[in-house]
Amino acid sequence: MTTTKRMTVTTLRRMKEQKEPIAMVTAYDAPSAVFAEAGGADVLLVGDSVGMVVLGYDSTVPVTIDEMLHHTKAVTRKSRRALVVTDLPFLTAHLQKEEVLKAAGRLLQEGGAQAVKVEGGHAVIPGIEACVAAGIPVMGHIGLTPQSVNQLGGYRIQGKNIKEARRLLEEAQALEAAGVFALVLECVPEELAIRISRELTIPTIGIGAGRGCDGQVLVYHDLLGYGDGRVPSFVKQYASIGEAARTGIGSYVKDVKAGHFPTEKHTFRMDAAVAEGLYGGKAFDGSDI
Repeated sequence: MTTTKRMTVTTLRRMKEQKEPIAMVTAYDAPSAVFAEAGGADVLLVGDSVGMVVLGYDSTVPVTIDEMLHHTKAVTRKSRRALVVTDLPFLTAHLQKEEVLKAAGRLLQEGGAQAVKVEGGHAVIPGIEACVAAGIPVMGHIGLTPQSVNQLGGYRIQGKNIKEARRLLEEAQALEAAGVFALVLECVPEELAIRISRELTIPTIGIGAGRGCDGQVLVYHDLLGYGDGRVPSFVKQYASIGEAARTGIGSYVKDVKAGHFPTEKHTFRMDAAVAEGLYGGKAFDGSDI
């Protein structure tokens, strides 16, 4: 669905109905927003994964609402077409409804996002319902929820047994009933993702959830090879920006060390008379460089 109009939650639902896959990419700054939209991304997710891939944290847990707001502003300054969704950071969705509304409202009012994403199941539904009632679109997120990594015991596949699978299906249905406009399924078996996607009328967006979702999302740095080299097994890399960056910077450093940069064409010159005045009447010819 190629369009110059801003994508909306209604657009995404229509795409599910028409069986057109949804492409979502994370974005954390103005350049990533520009490149992702130029590539045709339908949704830009300002994920709290910014903590790990940009800010250097070991997990998403330390990320604050102010940091999410900072990066959301950078993305929305350059976004023109994609639906911009921002994560509510760790713990925020579990606070009192008034606090959830305040945080989500800031991301829309100050940050310019069009929607927020909330990780979790039944426990976060009161906050989701409050946001939806206030006119704030909410995307859900179940399966592997990185904000709960300490409780989950690490980054592992969710829903592999009957009990877990039934719980995730029930959570998906409850989140749809609470009013989420779409649902991210992370690191769940493909069979379960297919079942959930068929049960729901809202779009599902998979990450490590196989081929049966209504859309897919990948982290910007993972799909472009622009990270520290650690890439999840479910990621397909489409470029090697990191290698190009290392090679380019290495060449620059060698040129500087060898005196090959800058050259005459990279240099600004002043009027000869001014140069003579600066050097006490002696014309500057660059011979002393």
